[in-house]
Amino acid sequence: MKNPTTKRNRWEDHFSRQAKKENFPARSVYKLKEIQHKYRLIKKGDKILDLGCYPGSWLLYAAELTGKEGLVVGVDRKPVSINIPSHVKIYTCDILSIEDEFLQSMGKDFNVVISDMAPPTTGNKFVDAARSSDLSRAALSVARKVLTPGGSFLCKIFQGEDFKTFSDLVKSIFNKHKIFKPQSSRKASREIYIIGFGKN
Repeated sequence: MKNPTTKRNRWEDHFSRQAKKENFPARSVYKLKEIQHKYRLIKKGDKILDLGCYPGSWLLYAAELTGKEGLVVGVDRKPVSINIPSHVKIYTCDILSIEDEFLQSMGKDFNVVISDMAPPTTGNKFVDAARSSDLSRAALSVARKVLTPGGSFLCKIFQGEDFKTFSDLVKSIFNKHKIFKPQSSRKASREIYIIGFGKN
């Protein structure tokens, strides 16, 4: 009989164990920590929108960075069940079918929109990249509507045929953009992050 934990253990690494120790729901928090350390995207008192916030690691870390003077709003189609600070709000919604009225109910003038969204992977790199591109475009569409002038955008995308087109789109909307691959990303992962600074 196979050990039922074999699959889970295969994905466990230093970052997974560190996340458990520091009470974060997932290892993805260290990607945001690396990006924050390098670019200082999130500041005390900022208003942050976290798209695809499940299971909540980015939410919690963003809430630490903004402090109680700030506000962190999370959106995901999966319900998030972690304990959250008082300055965090969570909405359950599918980003691909989000409506303007729903966006208005969350507020506007966000300083930073962050997205660590990824599609369920199929193993076909072309299909996965196309689905990732759809999510990234949806995130950028939301960011254009809710970011304050001068605001920033951070988005994960799988590298594929649409990567350059998306990168150029970000470049056209923001004063400056960077492409970043965190060391905490798994080596086999095709994920990469695009950051837009200073929304026009």
